[in-house]
Amino acid sequence: MVIRVYIASSSGSTAIKKQQQDVLGFLEANKIEFEEKDIAANEENRKWMRENVPEESRPVSGNPLPPRIFNDSRYLGDYEAFFEARENNAVYAFLGLTAPPGSKEAEALAKQQA
Repeated sequence: MVIRVYIASSSGSTAIKKQQQDVLGFLEANKIEFEEKDIAANEENRKWMRENVPEESRPVSGNPLPPRIFNDSRYLGDYEAFFEARENNAVYAFLGLTAPPGSKEAEALAKQQA
């Protein structure tokens, strides 16, 4: 399983830049392996991302904007979905990964199962 984060290296939007940095920074800080896919510098990445964001997750008009997160080819969500998972200490579940022992998410899961 490979976590793929689709980003735009040359976005004019400060909000998009901040969201991308937030996702990438969290993954790096928690030592979660991922691939960064730049849709601004690589047409294939842009095309693949746009084709693989499900219809219900697309904007009413225009194309889906980064950051978009996938586990292999399975669409996980956008920044809002990631942020909600992070707020609920459920990022590993959101990413389809097992939470490491000692993490807040693993502790919460252990309490639920007890």
